[in-house]
Amino acid sequence: MTPKIQNRSKYPVIKILLASGLLLLLIAEGFFGFRLRALSAQQQQIKSDFSNANGITQGLLSVDQWRGKVADIVNHQVRHFTLTPAQKAQLQTEVEQVLYALIDTAEAKVNKQPKTLSGKIKKLAVKAFVKPDKIRKQVPAFAHSIIAKIDNPQQKSQLSDLAMGKLNEAQHSGSLDSTQRANQAQQMQLYHRYGVSSSDGLNHKLDYLLNSIRTEMYRYVFGMLLCILVVLFLWWIFRARLELHVMLFVFSLFFAFVLLAVGLSAAMIEVDCRIRALDFVLLDEHIVFRNQVLFYQSKSILDVVKVLISQPAIDSIFVGILILCFSILFPLMKLFSTGIHLLSKRKLAENRLIKYFAFQSGKWSMADVIVIAVLMTYIGLNGLLDRQLAALNIHTNTLTIITTNNTALQPGYIIFISFVLYGLILSTILKYITPYDAH
Repeated sequence: MTPKIQNRSKYPVIKILLASGLLLLLIAEGFFGFRLRALSAQQQQIKSDFSNANGITQGLLSVDQWRGKVADIVNHQVRHFTLTPAQKAQLQTEVEQVLYALIDTAEAKVNKQPKTLSGKIKKLAVKAFVKPDKIRKQVPAFAHSIIAKIDNPQQKSQLSDLAMGKLNEAQHSGSLDSTQRANQAQQMQLYHRYGVSSSDGLNHKLDYLLNSIRTEMYRYVFGMLLCILVVLFLWWIFRARLELHVMLFVFSLFFAFVLLAVGLSAAMIEVDCRIRALDFVLLDEHIVFRNQVLFYQSKSILDVVKVLISQPAIDSIFVGILILCFSILFPLMKLFSTGIHLLSKRKLAENRLIKYFAFQSGKWSMADVIVIAVLMTYIGLNGLLDRQLAALNIHTNTLTIITTNNTALQPGYIIFISFVLYGLILSTILKYITPYDAH
């Protein structure tokens, strides 16, 4: 008798230790889920800011961007303009021809017979002091001086300043429309928010933040999945300890609630289409645009439901309500009903509605359908975008366009599919441990 009493006395200790361990594990999973959800929202915000800062309306289709790049080319071309010996020789000949033509024209006007006395006096004075042949001999030296003046660095700097002044004058002469003013204000807000002062600095900061967030998010995903694996491992260890099954199952339901909450609210799929690089040759200079975002969207299941229900079209609202009912409310009702069935007295546990949601609602739940639908959407959309973006790729001597498709499944999808599989396992366990009829 004594050994049996001692074994029974160990049960409360085991229950307390198991409950404490499960509670700590649940807190850990809740913390991981909370951080994952917060990081997912932060990633969405940062990528949205990146999309706004690097959208084609802010870059490739921006008049200001093109004006600035053309101004840089003009400045560089004028300041660094050089003549080869062959070009100098050709220019020397052309300048000499122009000067000879001017001298011939002037001599023809002088030799023209004047009709007035003053005109005759002027002609005699010019004939006396101006010798056209002597001037013609000096033409090569004049042409050489002109070319040297053009090729002078100080003169080129003055020409560059003049050209840039004209460009700036043209830029400030045109008033900005409301869209341009709004874009500039939005850009300045982004600079202020991330503590940078330039577009390159902003992109560098956003890339760094996104890489850090992506790494941290998947750490929390693995942490949540590890918690679930530990729970299932405990079920395997204590599968023969009937007195622990109820407590284990109640805690298992709480773990399922955390999975469902994070899976519904964290981003599941992200669509990101970009022109990774556009290289256009103008005046032997390269105009380059990088990471021009064509389209960006990131949605969770709750975001999709919210968007569909807010649409004016009846069919969109209907689809949104279906997803809300069968992919959100049904899984929630199933979890609640499962707990009520296991913990309540026989009368409530045998309630038809409770038993229906606990054992039979799975065939009506669309949670698993959503998982497959998102996966198929990702596969189909990814292939479609790859084909469409590939058609934009161009490689010529004067124009190069390289596109990229960054569409990807997000951690929310992993968590949601984990909930679906975990829910199937719990349903199977419930059929074995329920003290009542499962049918």
